Amino acid sequence: METETTVSKRWQTAVPAEICRKYGIKAGQKIAWLDLGNFITIFPVPKSPIKSFRGSSVDFLKTLLEERKKERERDNGK
Repeated sequence: METETTVSKRWQTAVPAEICRKYGIKAGQKIAWLDLGNFITIFPVPKSPIKSFRGSSVDFLKTLLEERKKERERDNGK
């Protein structure tokens, strides 16, 4: 999905309704801006960042173990 907004004279812009619905962004919620050098990305900041990571360590560990297994198989020529 690609959409454009306009920056006002006061350096403000609006988050498109379609984006708000898709990502559950509510009025008053914080948005983080990340400058990656040649482009900018934004993402919604959860109300409770700690709670938002609950359970993610299990997925991260699973992914890490799967990737290490693939590396071992490549190194062993399987």
